[in-house]
Amino acid sequence: MTQEIRLQDRTANPAPLGLLGFGMTTVLLNIHNAGFFPMNSMILAMGIFYGGIGQVIAGVMEWKKNNTFGTTAFTSYGLFWLSLVGLLVMPELGWIEASSSIAMSAYLLMWGLFTFVLFIGTLRISRALQVVFASLTLLFLLLALGDFTGNGSITVLAGYVGIFCGFSAIYTGLAQVINELHCRELLPLGTVE
Repeated sequence: MTQEIRLQDRTANPAPLGLLGFGMTTVLLNIHNAGFFPMNSMILAMGIFYGGIGQVIAGVMEWKKNNTFGTTAFTSYGLFWLSLVGLLVMPELGWIEASSSIAMSAYLLMWGLFTFVLFIGTLRISRALQVVFASLTLLFLLLALGDFTGNGSITVLAGYVGIFCGFSAIYTGLAQVINELHCRELLPLGTVE
């Protein structure tokens, strides 16, 4: 006679941490892209610590919860933020030549393609995540096009898309926190059944 052992997962939901790290950092970078202030240490610090390390931590926590989508998304975007800061800071430190506009457009295009595939995954999760990933796909494609063409107006437009994208991630993360605290959906996420 075999006895079945069931373990109950009592760990916290790491998705709000990842969504907020992504969302807040995205809003701040894209306020810059929209032309409101220059690139500065505040954006880079957010990219390293909250957008970067915070999301990697959330991704590892999603791995523990056996969530392949969350692990892949949060860890990848955390590493995106760290690599973006590296691309911006390493040339300033004289470690390596800055990437060309064509190279940056290729970098951003790859992230756009990756994000589009993850967007397809959100079709089974929630409308709120669909908005985040659809707007993020558009953001990456506009940023890539802006770098490829050298057209600053496209980058400014991307900035506004990025602000929307970031706030949609902030909403999704905070909605998960509030809904969990109240044990019901106070803030709609449009969960797919």
